Amino acid sequence: MDFVDQLKSQLDIVDVVGHYVRLKRNGASPRHVGLCPFHTEKTPSFGVHSVHQFYKCFGCDAKGDLIKFVMEIEGTTFWESLKLLSDRYGIPMPPRQRPDDPEARSRDALFEMHEIAARTFEENLNGPAGADARRYLEKRGVSPGASREFRLGLADARGQQLVQRLQRFGPELMEESGLIAKRQESAGFYDRFRNRLIFPIHNESGKVIAFGGRALGQDDQPKYLNSPETKIYRKTFVLYNLHRAKAQARKLDRMILVEGYMDVIGIYQAGIQNVVASCGTSLTNEQVRSIKRQIAQTEANAGHVVVNFDPDAGGARGTERSINLLLAEGLRVNILTLPGDADPDEFIQQQGVDNYRRLADSAPTYFRWLADVARAKFDMQSAEGRVQAFHFLLPSLQRVHDKLERAALVNEVSSYLGIDPQLIREQFRRASPDEGAIRRVAAISSSVPPNERLLLSCILQSEDARSAVLHYLGQGGVPGNLQLKSIFETMLAMRSGGSAFTLATLIDRLHERDQKIVGELTFQDASIDSQSATAQAIHCLKALEIKSIDDQRSILRRRIRDVENEGRLEEALRLADELQKMENERRQKRNGPS
Repeated sequence: MDFVDQLKSQLDIVDVVGHYVRLKRNGASPRHVGLCPFHTEKTPSFGVHSVHQFYKCFGCDAKGDLIKFVMEIEGTTFWESLKLLSDRYGIPMPPRQRPDDPEARSRDALFEMHEIAARTFEENLNGPAGADARRYLEKRGVSPGASREFRLGLADARGQQLVQRLQRFGPELMEESGLIAKRQESAGFYDRFRNRLIFPIHNESGKVIAFGGRALGQDDQPKYLNSPETKIYRKTFVLYNLHRAKAQARKLDRMILVEGYMDVIGIYQAGIQNVVASCGTSLTNEQVRSIKRQIAQTEANAGHVVVNFDPDAGGARGTERSINLLLAEGLRVNILTLPGDADPDEFIQQQGVDNYRRLADSAPTYFRWLADVARAKFDMQSAEGRVQAFHFLLPSLQRVHDKLERAALVNEVSSYLGIDPQLIREQFRRASPDEGAIRRVAAISSSVPPNERLLLSCILQSEDARSAVLHYLGQGGVPGNLQLKSIFETMLAMRSGGSAFTLATLIDRLHERDQKIVGELTFQDASIDSQSATAQAIHCLKALEIKSIDDQRSILRRRIRDVENEGRLEEALRLADELQKMENERRQKRNGPS
């Protein structure tokens, strides 16, 4: 067994996918469902099969095994995905399995460089040179334990520490890492981060991929400096602290979204762990989808996001923008504005975590917050001002997909603006897409004859049925009239070639239409009892073979009539003998395959 097979045999795809996507088991079946991480959806169409160790989305047709899933969601190569899984689950990767791909080696080096940088920054903070930075953290209320958990650090002021420690990687990789910059006015390199408090940024697997640095000197600009994008860091996809926050977020169906690193640390160290922040950027669609994967299972259980941005003008703009992005993904949104315009970490220090938790639990809906903004922005005493306020609120309101919530909002808007609710409903209808124009695509497998569909379902779900049917078909061949002939022939070829059966291997060898049929039947709702699967499969196979013989008999009878009409009696007698053999074969088939 090579390492790839060993890895697959020791891991469960439900656990691997569940690291990224919130899955729910479908009854007692081996199927688990969730919201697809590869496209936007409100009703789950993403399935994971624990027996076949396979995933498939019926919305965007993403599919594959656990390694393919990691490649797609992490944006890694095949070998990088193997290494990520081997590291995460403690399965040693043999040296001979290390990749020869230059791109994979480059990415491995970048991860190693960032880990070296993180340890260097930590050593600086905890050493003699870090005294001032430690006092700053103490002043901000960051405990030594939180500092260690978040791996806070200090960048050396001289600007040559990382240049020296990363020299062995070569100038090209040093510059590519984003940790080192090339001098413009002269030769040489310097550390990008100098005399800054360092906040390591991790990917969803917990690996350091970038840094944020806060200036410690009053004259140092900018106040916050972030790593540039690299092969391992795409800032619009990354949320600060997501790898720690997701466990509690899944448990509570709620995520708290704040603006800054210190906000996250202040809330987290107080015991509220389901908190994240964007990494020095405005909130993006990709970041919202990352949140949604953790807290949403279905449209009815969409999960809540509590937005707690700073109270200044920039924070207000960010809040307004985040509302639209979060609603567009079908999430439920509440806005937390703290008394006294305090930042989250400051409020918790002054008022305590219990008060913060109480305010977060009772945070008003986004509509209340938007209504207050509209009230401050427009003249609510005039008809023109109320119309302007309605058009200000409409883009956010029309992103609400839940019909009950939308009906409640109509009444709230009507009461708030003094506008006839019927007029508001009419505006909603005009602004919303025509839902009647949306048609659900029928399952391709529904066009397959029932006996073929059941036969394939049985051999996909039962190893015993698969073994019995393929053994029989290997002796007599696949009936020529089957719509799914190419699927059965592919299975036979795998068997005769000595390939172990896996759903991923089968699908890789099929054409697109057959891939979809196999995927649909694997994740179908109808369960097949494993004890009766072989008997059902044999019954279907017998019926299909008899139908194949009947089709051939009908053709032969027509040929006999044509030959008799032409006066070719000798040929007619020969064909009659063939017909009799078919009759005998049909009688034998009634006893089923042996």
